[in-house]
Parts: sequence; C-alpha cells; structure tokens
Amino acid sequence: MKKKGSLSLLALMLVFSVVLAACGNNNDNAANGSSPSASAGASGGAAPSGKPINLYVENEIKNLSQWAASDDISFTVLNNVSEGLYRLDADNNPQPALAQDVAISDDKLTYTFKLRDGIQWSNGTPVTAADFKYAWLGEMNPTTSTNGYSFILTDYIVGGAEYAAGTGTADQVAIEAKDDKTLVVKLKQPTPYFLRLTSLVPYFPLNEAFVTSQGDQYGLAADKLIYAGPYVLKSFDIAAGAVLEKNPTYWDNANVKTDTINLKVIKEQSTALNAYNAGQIDRVTLSSSDVDANKSNPEFGTGIKFRTTYLQFNTKADGLSNVNIRKALSLAFDSNILASTILNNGSAGATGLIPDLMSGDGAKTFRELQGNVIQANVEQAKELWAQGVKELGSAPKLTLLIADTSEVKDVATFLQSEFKNNLGIDVAIDTKTSKARNELMDNNNYQMAVTAWGADYDDAMTYMDLWTNHTPYRGNYDNSQYDTLIANAKKETDDAKRADMLLQAEKLLVETDAVVAPIYFGGYSYLQKSSVTGLIYHPYGNPVEFKSAVAQ
Repeated sequence: MKKKGSLSLLALMLVFSVVLAACGNNNDNAANGSSPSASAGASGGAAPSGKPINLYVENEIKNLSQWAASDDISFTVLNNVSEGLYRLDADNNPQPALAQDVAISDDKLTYTFKLRDGIQWSNGTPVTAADFKYAWLGEMNPTTSTNGYSFILTDYIVGGAEYAAGTGTADQVAIEAKDDKTLVVKLKQPTPYFLRLTSLVPYFPLNEAFVTSQGDQYGLAADKLIYAGPYVLKSFDIAAGAVLEKNPTYWDNANVKTDTINLKVIKEQSTALNAYNAGQIDRVTLSSSDVDANKSNPEFGTGIKFRTTYLQFNTKADGLSNVNIRKALSLAFDSNILASTILNNGSAGATGLIPDLMSGDGAKTFRELQGNVIQANVEQAKELWAQGVKELGSAPKLTLLIADTSEVKDVATFLQSEFKNNLGIDVAIDTKTSKARNELMDNNNYQMAVTAWGADYDDAMTYMDLWTNHTPYRGNYDNSQYDTLIANAKKETDDAKRADMLLQAEKLLVETDAVVAPIYFGGYSYLQKSSVTGLIYHPYGNPVEFKSAVAQ
C-alpha cells in the first residue's frame, strides 16, 4: 500500500492478500484472478447457496475498527461486512455501492454523491452522509486513527492535510453532509481515480453514536461492530478466525450468493495444503516448491498483483551516492531467472517500476506506452562498476538490508550470487525483523534494501508519488525535475499529457538516476475447488469480494 504506512505492514498485507486470492481455473481473468463465472454471479446469474465457502488466512484477525485496521486480513473482512460509496466490480471498475450516483463538476474538483434510499446499518439505523463525514474526519485525526492511512484522504481532500497536521480545523475540511442523502467533497486537484479511492476501507462510513457507545472496545468483537455490507460477523476470534453470515438488511441482499463464509486461521502453508486436500478449505495458495507438482491439476490457477519488489538505494550512503555504482547493480542481475526458477509462483521479472496491466493513458497500459526501462546487461554493468570505482577511488563495501521472510531471503541470496558472478563483488546480507528493517530505513541507516510496494489504485501515481520530496521512502532522493513532473501530473486533466509526465518520471527514477532497481512484479499460484465460483480478487485495493461467490 501507500505512504505513511509502515513498510513492514505493507509487506504483510501483500503476503496475506494472496491467501484469499480469488478462485477459478486456468481460464481465470489474469488481471483480477476472478473465476469465469464471477461476472455472472455479480449480476445475479447464480442462485443463492446454503453451502458455506471455507477459506483461510495466514495470521490472526486483528482489530476490526477501520481506524485501527491496517492489514489485508482485516481489510478483507471489513470490505465484506461494510462498503463505501463505490465498490470495484469483477473487472476492477468502480460501481455505485452505498452511493446511487455522483455528479462531478466541470473542473473535476467537486464530487456530489447521492446516497441510495433505504440503506441502513445492521441495527436498523439509516446510513447517512454524516456517517461518511464522521468516518473520514476520524481517519484524518491522529488522535482517533492509528492505521497510518490518513494520507489516502488528506492527499486529496481540501483542508485534510492541515487538519491532520493540527494547523487546520475539522470545519475547514471540504466534506459537507448537505442532508442525509447528499455528500459533497472538494478535491485539491483533479483525481481521475477518486471513485476507486472511495471503494477503499478508509473511505467507509461509521455510525458516530454506535462507535462512541463502544469506546475502546469498538471493533474487538462481533457485537462491537455494526454492519452495512453484504455480510455481518456471526463470530470473530483473533486466533481461530471468523464466520461471516449474509446481512439481511443489506441493500443488495438479493445478489449475495452465499449464506456463510468461514475464515480459518492457518499459519503454516503445508498445513493449509493438507487441509485443502482433505476438503476442509476451498482454496490454497501454493508455495514455489508445490507449483510444479500441481500445474496439471485442473484446479490450478495463477493471478497477478499490482505489486513491485525492488532494490531501494540510499542515494547518500557510502558507495551508493555514486550513480554509476547504482546503475551497475541495477543491470547486474537477471530477474527473469529469479521469477521463473526461484519464485516460480506466477511472478514476472520487472521491466520497470510500474507493473504489467496498470492503466496508462486510457487506451494503453503504462508498460505498453513505456516499454522496458530496465533489463539485465552484464557487460554494461561491469563497465559502469569500473567507472564508479574509479570515481570513488576504491570499491565500496556493500550490505543488503532485508526482512526475515522466506521469499525475501531467497531474493537476497539470488542477488548476492548475481553480484558475485557478474561483478565479482561480495555483498553482505543484513537480515532483520520487518520492524527493525523499517526503523533502519526510516532513519536512512542502510545502503540498499529489498522492499516492495503494492498499489492502492489503478494508476501509476500510487507508485510515483513515493519519491517526491515530501515522503520518507525515497532513499534520500532529491530531484526538483522529478518533483515538478509529479506535481504537474497531479494537476493535468489531459490523459495523454499526464501519462507522458509519468513516463518521464519513471525513466528518471529507474534509468537516469537509478534510485531504485525493480526486481519482479508480484504473482501467485493457487488451487481452488471447482465447485466454488464467483470470488473476485483485485490486484490492488481491497483484496477479495465474497458477495457474488457461490459453492455448488
């Protein structure tokens, strides 16, 4: 996910999202992982089923207060027991949810949402525009929100950043509940993906009276929540899992296809695979070692994530302040070998920072417009390394900082070997807990690190904004040309011109200044029972939709 959330949290979210990644077979929609019948299910094509769907998550289900929730497991639950003004469909397009429609001003700065008639919380209280205003202001307020996601509102809504920083007031935030059914929002700049943002958990409504009545217990148990989505929580145990049941008061109840969704906590992948083979769960994510043995299984499938794993260089660290050293390292490894032989899970070697299939100018994807901005070239890497060493006066001693997850360890070992074989250098690996790794990166106490970023929405800005001068994740990168490109792209309303600015920015970041070295685009492999259809997995944002899923 995006800035101001901890990088360890992001890594966890990306791991958890594949566990619940959606169903189908080898004919899946590659972009969203949904089964062939997902679209039909969403439009009422399948009859409701009394048979439960059994899924699993790899870690405990934590606090379900949306002001505290910050991992994909919590987001998955919240996305299915509540919803926002819009919800993404099977093709990842925003469709009206609690909003009936929206009017957008000619300058694309003012959004006037009209709420549906008859929408209500599970306790019978109407959902109103004031519920959205209360929730959004609470997300911006650092005294009430602890999840690190205030940026997803404050970056866009007039007055939000000032309110969050304590230099402005709630009254100055441009969110107006004109009446119970009308919500007016004013943005800082045209944001073509704003409707997609309103599908995210931080944009969901909250009922002030109920939240206040629960105090610090809100979100910690099934009866400490009320619901406005397709499902309600029947039970919720941090260690064991959760049971979701169809919400009888949901406005689109007729199109909720399954009465019960069971989420079990299973931490070990081997245990999960055994449970799948025993018929106890309906899908399982495969580790790389299990992929080849299961490729011929008709229940095997793959999907993609809008996630890029990359080397982040600290541009002011010893040795890595030299651009030729950074360029040499960027070109010295073949990420296609890593993806196909070591990861072996549907991931692909990165050809840039922006992942495959992410939108570009409305007609072509970003990668179709840009092509490759990084590709292994050992001979050029050797020349650049020699030039960098000459400029520095001696070869730098390098250490690679990583988190202690199995996949990242495999990536680091691969990079270490490539650097040795292709550049003749010994790179040390410094393995830390995710928390410790993040602290070192936050304090710029590292040379280079393996990290990853998952998209919040389908637009390159979700990545490119990270290296501007107001974010802590940029590896001490400071380039006014880059900042200007991003600032102008945020204001540009012409799709082609805006895309061109972002294309220039990616080249500057990856090719010219070599601030990051993209490694691979995320993917996953899984087994899914053929009897289960209609689950929808999104490559970004809220991970999984249960609404149209059905078990035959």
